[in-house]
Amino acid sequence: MTKADLLVERGAQRLQDLARRAANRGDGIGEWLAEELAEDAAFLRKLKPSLIAARARGQAPTDRDPGTPPPAPSAPQLGDRPAKKAGKRGGGPSPLVVVGAALAAGIVIAKVIDWRGHAHPRD
Repeated sequence: MTKADLLVERGAQRLQDLARRAANRGDGIGEWLAEELAEDAAFLRKLKPSLIAARARGQAPTDRDPGTPPPAPSAPQLGDRPAKKAGKRGGGPSPLVVVGAALAAGIVIAKVIDWRGHAHPRD
């Protein structure tokens, strides 16, 4: 473990201690606070720099708690790949058509506003 991992683990342990003390209070707020602090400690353990680096390299799973063993696969892992779709990637009009239509609409609106301004001059 690196120094940063130790700092994160120490912070998570402090949160666990606070959760334990809050649970020992015996009132509703203490129990609620204990649950929240325990969740925060578990989340903080997921933020260890070495685990983040391993997940970025693809060496650690991203969907389970750190320290738990990986589940065994229930079926073969490799299957048929889906076929790629042929044709256009996206749908809808071309961005150039949209920009051209917006420009034309802006010009038309400016002409209408200018024309209405001549109907009621301010002298």
